[in-house]
Amino acid sequence: MNLDKETIRKIRGLIVFTIVVLMIIWNYKVFFGLLGYVLNIILPFLIGGAIAFVLNVPMHFIEENVFGNKTVKKNKFLQKIARPISLVMTILFVFGIVFLVVFIVAPELANTVAGLGKTIQMFIPELQRWAEDIFHNNKEILGWIQNLEFDWDKMIAGGIDFFRNGAGSVLDSTFAMAKSIVNGITTFAIAFIFACYILLQKEKLNIQVKKLGYAFIPRDWMEIFIAISSMAYKTFSSFLTGQCVEAIILGSMFFVTMSIFKMPYALLVGVLIAFTALIPIFGAFIGCAVGTVLIFMVNPLQSIGFLILFFVLQQIEGNLIYPHVVGNSVGLPSIWVLVAVSVGGSLMGIVGMLVFIPISSVVYTLLRGIVNRRLQRRKIKVE
Repeated sequence: MNLDKETIRKIRGLIVFTIVVLMIIWNYKVFFGLLGYVLNIILPFLIGGAIAFVLNVPMHFIEENVFGNKTVKKNKFLQKIARPISLVMTILFVFGIVFLVVFIVAPELANTVAGLGKTIQMFIPELQRWAEDIFHNNKEILGWIQNLEFDWDKMIAGGIDFFRNGAGSVLDSTFAMAKSIVNGITTFAIAFIFACYILLQKEKLNIQVKKLGYAFIPRDWMEIFIAISSMAYKTFSSFLTGQCVEAIILGSMFFVTMSIFKMPYALLVGVLIAFTALIPIFGAFIGCAVGTVLIFMVNPLQSIGFLILFFVLQQIEGNLIYPHVVGNSVGLPSIWVLVAVSVGGSLMGIVGMLVFIPISSVVYTLLRGIVNRRLQRRKIKVE
């Protein structure tokens, strides 16, 4: 049997690949240890890439809307400083939000949580009296409720004791804790600087990656890779932008309406719903459940009003705000959104819920295109 050079080259590559796979299986502990070591080295750069991706969304918006007009494009100096100024404005915007949360919202939330302890302590005797009227014939339930105690100070002391002793045993010593903090700060600093370099030179990096790809990967495969990467970027950025804006709007709506109706914990519930609304489908309902419990402890009647308010605002958000803010940018039917959230949550928790929707959208779009092309070739029309 005569074999040409191309066939021999493929067989040789297959043999080498098989040997490498067998060696990895045979020495899997060494392989995973080496993989963990490599990942630990490149971790700052992976984090930096993620930071750059997130910051690029508002930076691109600023660049297009502030420096995208014809006057700026004709001025070479303004064109040169447009990117650095857009990056600085983006960083100031992000740090402004962090400052707002840390120095304005956080103290208010701390006061709310401190008051929450007193509210629970006052609520338990009322709950016991209410339960006695309902379960006066059931001694077991009545005995359990009467023994119910809540000591907020003891809980805080227990938490402090855990961080003092439990965390100390995990970290072994104060030196280990300090080392861990320094490593974390160093990793973040490297990642942040790397992200800034990516954002300032993203076009140049894009060209370099394309050159590298075309040099070592077949042209057809490289063009497919570029098309998929472009689709993934558009899907992820649209989903990220829409989800964040929608969460802020929903949280603000709850804060304003609860303040108007003089419901307790307006700021706490508003912030909670804004954060949980980032989780598609289930998020807002988690915030609703916590908010209902908190308000019920203060005023059971108002908790019913809060539930009614929640469902009204959810209808407004689902029918008016979400379609206009997020729209059909993800392009994924509702049933597959539910599947993506469930699978992502099972595998990676909250991060998986957020990431799996745009990933599933990209896979869905690619699979739909492949299926439609194959049906066209076979001249099959499915109604």
